[in-house]
Amino acid sequence: MKRGDRGASYATPPVTTIEVAAIKAHTDDLLVFRGATNISLDAKGRLAIPTRFRDLLSVHCDGQLVITIETEERCLLIYPLPEWEEAQSKLNALPSLNPDARRLQRLLIGHADDVQLDGNGRILISQILRDYARLDRKTVLIGQAERFELWSEDNWNKRLESYLPEQPGELSEETKNFPL
Repeated sequence: MKRGDRGASYATPPVTTIEVAAIKAHTDDLLVFRGATNISLDAKGRLAIPTRFRDLLSVHCDGQLVITIETEERCLLIYPLPEWEEAQSKLNALPSLNPDARRLQRLLIGHADDVQLDGNGRILISQILRDYARLDRKTVLIGQAERFELWSEDNWNKRLESYLPEQPGELSEETKNFPL
């Protein structure tokens, strides 16, 4: 269809071979997700991954992701499939007779859900995972190097406030001396 034709699609152009090679070279060295993004879940529980990460995810893992729970917080962890496979391998290597190891395996692997980026760059988050993280329409996606965390906006804002010191001098000595 020509531009202006009724029903024309204005999707972003496909990634070129040169761009794929550049992204692939980057992902082979280091995969880094960073930043915080407010995102709305749609009525079906779909989350649109920010466009700045979509090409990287398409090349790095063909848009295949794994979502599981964070065991210490009411949020979700979203891994590209290769990073999840590495984490799962480490979990599986834990001693199965150790109660803490079994707990981690049951929680993380037991809640793991394979998802695929759709043609619009969205992933579907299952109801059980949305319930665990108390997700409603307003969410925050936090880049954490090789994975993402997905929080309800309310829970993230509460956690963020708890992380910020009331007084500048309230940081631990280790934190105060951390070079940036």
